[in-house]
Amino acid sequence: MTCEATGDATDTSTAEPVWRSYGTSRRSTRTLRVRVSAALVGVTVLAVLVVPPLVHLDQQAVDLGAKLLPPNWSHPFGTDDLGRDLLLRCVYGLRVSLLVGVAAALTATVIGTAVGATAGALGGWADRALMRVVDTVSSVPHLLLGIFIVAMFRPGVWPVVVSVALTHWLSTARIVRAEVLSLRSRPYIDAAVSGGASRWRVAVRHLLPGVLPQSALAAVLMVPHAMWHESALSFLGLGLPTHMASLGNLIQSARGSLLAGQWWPTLFPGLFIIVPTLAIAGLAGAWRERINPRRRSELML
Repeated sequence: MTCEATGDATDTSTAEPVWRSYGTSRRSTRTLRVRVSAALVGVTVLAVLVVPPLVHLDQQAVDLGAKLLPPNWSHPFGTDDLGRDLLLRCVYGLRVSLLVGVAAALTATVIGTAVGATAGALGGWADRALMRVVDTVSSVPHLLLGIFIVAMFRPGVWPVVVSVALTHWLSTARIVRAEVLSLRSRPYIDAAVSGGASRWRVAVRHLLPGVLPQSALAAVLMVPHAMWHESALSFLGLGLPTHMASLGNLIQSARGSLLAGQWWPTLFPGLFIIVPTLAIAGLAGAWRERINPRRRSELML
């Protein structure tokens, strides 16, 4: 009996440190991920804001004598088929793509939040009608609908913003509607209604503040998605004008160089899309864990 008790005590004492070390390693990994993501986002924003005003170089300057140079000290990312510095063009392209992504994400979030909050707050036939509209628009592929919208305008920044916004508000509407339906069952909502508060006051004072964290998270996650969508439209020749340096235009113009064996005009613009996407996704994941304590506790197990 003594030996068995001793063995059980030994197993318990050894199991507990393993559990704690596992949780500690998960926390340290998450902290490292957040720090790396924050550093990459900071470098991206700093490059977009600081490099164009400080570097007094024309990113459209053509030098046919230096075309398709591989990466070197003078041109760290090499040059394109017209001899333009690829690093400077990538920074300007990231600036344009990030502008389109942020503007489209904010517009889509406003539309989705308004539709989702209205459907969840009103309920009944209004909820069913709005959700049928959401289902109908969702049945059409995003890229196909985006191409149809862009084709009605001249190539430019704002047609792309409108196209991306009108095709990406659907998920936000569903998330906000589900959150509003969850909030409507809370005791303080019943207390406000019993106290004589109007439906408008309940929606503005209680429901809308409760869904803002989810809406903000959806907006952050939508920025890289909008950047990819803009790059796809520009790659197809339906997005931004070809003379404007966007990441999609840079990749589209480098197709011939890639077939000829010059890899750098395609690689570096692609990295300028992938790295900010991963960084924003890392920060958004940490934010999701913070606003959802249950998910955070499950990840700690």
